[in-house]
Amino acid sequence: MGKRKKTGNGQKIEITWKEVKRQRVLLFWAAVFVVYGVIFCYVPLGGWLMAFQNYKPQQGLLHSQFVGLAKFRQLFEDAAFIRVIRNTLAMGVINLVATFVMAIVFAILLNEVRSKWGKKSVQTISYLPHFLSWIIVTGILHDALSSSGIINELLLRFGILEQPLNFFAHPKFFWPIVAFANVWKETGWNAIIYLSAITSIDPCLYEAAAIDGAGRWAKIKHITMPGIKPTIMILLLMNVGNVLNAGFEVQYLLGNGLVKSVSETIDIYVLKWGISQNDYAIGTAAGIFKSVVSIILIVLANQLAKRAGEERLF
Repeated sequence: MGKRKKTGNGQKIEITWKEVKRQRVLLFWAAVFVVYGVIFCYVPLGGWLMAFQNYKPQQGLLHSQFVGLAKFRQLFEDAAFIRVIRNTLAMGVINLVATFVMAIVFAILLNEVRSKWGKKSVQTISYLPHFLSWIIVTGILHDALSSSGIINELLLRFGILEQPLNFFAHPKFFWPIVAFANVWKETGWNAIIYLSAITSIDPCLYEAAAIDGAGRWAKIKHITMPGIKPTIMILLLMNVGNVLNAGFEVQYLLGNGLVKSVSETIDIYVLKWGISQNDYAIGTAAGIFKSVVSIILIVLANQLAKRAGEERLF
């Protein structure tokens, strides 16, 4: 026995035990990933209950005192938390714009390289930093931007500075440094998907444009950009939800007491109060706030894309 299932184009296919048996390997692995997702992604959401309790580890979730939204009120009455929201949003937006735009520009420029060997070499070199840990990346930045680093040496040699500058002692330099670190580390890796989208564009379009006398800029403007526009929109919508995931490692490793007012993010706040101070309820409340805002941003961005007639997630 089997049952009929209607496909998107209106055709009907019959699902039988024979078909299930034929696809048993795929179904098995699909079940494995579903179980994995339930256990490690959905079951832990039960821990959100801590945000509504005066949670005590020795009492556990079931016996801790229920306090409603008191922890959330405590969060938003804390000036430090308001400051870390500002820092997180600012760095998240800066990182989103910088890494997103640079990945698109880099992919388009790399696509214009005519030498196949040169293109592969540049692409390989560009995405290698993605595999470096933030410990190594921040170490390189510390060495380069230190008082005796190469950046200060160049600025002194060209007469831009009269004496070495400690970049990590001035809050105004911190956000640009974080943005630069993210761009340097992720641009090559993020460009891969755009390069893939560019290669799927029909070459006949470029040939027709060349016959009509179009130059490289005209081809990029009228063929390449429209061709990768759906990919750009989908990735933009996905990345909008990550605005509050501005980072933890780079801010934690590069931050210090002098730039604390601009370096702390929500994740660092959660570490400081939720774990270091054993106030798990506050940490959980901050995490819930970040998750809810991310969901709202994705839904709003998706609705705006829908109204504009662009590609959307759902």
